[in-house]
Amino acid sequence: MRAAETARKRAYAPYSGYRVGAAVLAEDGTFHSAANMENVSYGASICAEQATLCRALAEGKKKFLAIAVKASDKKMPIPCGICRQVLWEIAGDLAVYVGIGDTVKNYRLSELYPVPFESQKRGTKSRI
Repeated sequence: MRAAETARKRAYAPYSGYRVGAAVLAEDGTFHSAANMENVSYGASICAEQATLCRALAEGKKKFLAIAVKASDKKMPIPCGICRQVLWEIAGDLAVYVGIGDTVKNYRLSELYPVPFESQKRGTKSRI
């Protein structure tokens, strides 16, 4: 949660003011963090969860155990539907910790996303 909080402070959220940071724990014990980035063209925005996975993948990480997501002060940062799908495809059923202030809740991704999209070429057991 500390790494996610540090990333949250670097978020670019001039439109919503909803600053979110995320940190993913790779299987080798390393953390990789990033923040959300808004854009006036909404489709060009990127959530912290996706930015974090992109960063970890770019650094050569392929297996993940958990993700922590920390928000500013508006609402609990439960990953959006697109993030749930991206997390599922890249990381599988990882632990998801979400926090706002001193409150932290934890889930398995399968609780948040019980029926993910799957490719016939890539099954649930086939990760990067």
